[in-house]
Amino acid sequence: MNAYDVLHVIGFRTFMRRLYRVEVIDGDRIPLDGPCILTPNHESIFDPFILAVATTRPIHFMTKAELFRFRPVAAVLRSLGTFPVERGSGDRTAMSEAARWLDRGEVLCVFPQGTSRQLVRKWHRGAARLALVTGAPLVPIRMTGTRNWPLRKRVRIEVGEPIFVTPAKPSVVAARDLTRRLEDASFA
Repeated sequence: MNAYDVLHVIGFRTFMRRLYRVEVIDGDRIPLDGPCILTPNHESIFDPFILAVATTRPIHFMTKAELFRFRPVAAVLRSLGTFPVERGSGDRTAMSEAARWLDRGEVLCVFPQGTSRQLVRKWHRGAARLALVTGAPLVPIRMTGTRNWPLRKRVRIEVGEPIFVTPAKPSVVAARDLTRRLEDASFA
């Protein structure tokens, strides 16, 4: 039994949905099986916990490496299928691990905006590069109401139409164009 199984047994998703009146719009756009890359906006450190109510599938998150420096935190994160990424470095180890999860048909979450600490954030190309390499569809997601979480008690998760990607060389131009499409779809 993994950590996701435990959370399911104790009713975590139902609890979070009720407590924060989480409304999931078009959650059926998240594929029931096969690989996909969820690409939500990032407003709060709590976003991954809220996003977990959008699907019953386990979500594997790329998480900033700084959180893995504390062994107890790292152990919990690993038990949830989370893995570290050195932000801003083109971390090949993290990208390889992400590709392995997708090759296994799993759900991966990449926050294209990176950190949740800045108000204005540039979208990074990592999710697009992974989609180009693996052919996994990108699923744009817009979350609202998490910035002031847990004070705000109404959260909305809007799932956009998946962007299907034909595997191709992940050139800078191709990744930039796909990232622009993803950003437009997330905030349309």
